[in-house]
Amino acid sequence: MTIRVLVADDQPLVRAGLISLLNAAPGIDVVADAANGVDAVSLTTTSRPDVILMDVRMPGLDGISATRQILGRDDERPPRIIILTTFDVSEYVYTSLREGAAGFLLKDTPADRIIAAVYSVAAGDVLLSPRITRRLIETFARHHQPSKYRGDHLAALTSRETEVLHLVGHGLSNTEIAERLTLSAETVKTHVKRIMGKLELSSRAQAVVAAYESGLVVPSTD
Repeated sequence: MTIRVLVADDQPLVRAGLISLLNAAPGIDVVADAANGVDAVSLTTTSRPDVILMDVRMPGLDGISATRQILGRDDERPPRIIILTTFDVSEYVYTSLREGAAGFLLKDTPADRIIAAVYSVAAGDVLLSPRITRRLIETFARHHQPSKYRGDHLAALTSRETEVLHLVGHGLSNTEIAERLTLSAETVKTHVKRIMGKLELSSRAQAVVAAYESGLVVPSTD
């Protein structure tokens, strides 16, 4: 199955390079490209991409606002959004994950890893390893007051689902959670899917954010 990709970046050379790179990869087809966030939102409707590479800083509408609009729609199959940034750990990345982006890539990421990232998120996986995501969230959770996800949001979860979310927030993979709780990996996957549905989350990275902002997981102090 061909993975349909939209590339959004205001720098023509960067955009052209990404398009050329991705179109040369087996099973990937760049169906649209945008130079700003407004066009990215519009083209998402008309081109129906599976994956979007979204630059953070763009004129008119930035990448985070565009991500919020795209993932805020009532879409049965929303695209998976990868944020492109020149910053390793930044407010932009934290906010984009909070809004439901699948992960982020630095613009100087090697070509083979960019292609691998598109394959990965298209398959429903998280772009970052859980532990890298956890460190990112810890960095910024210390500087944010809980707002979007409060403790009472977790009332809809069962005790087992709360336990699983707690371990997700600590950066454990499904396999590691299964081993910790003596469950099958498939059972853990089902719990994670139900958690995301109940909390209206669109990515595992967003589940990590929810675990921190609800107070279920407390950032380390070291």
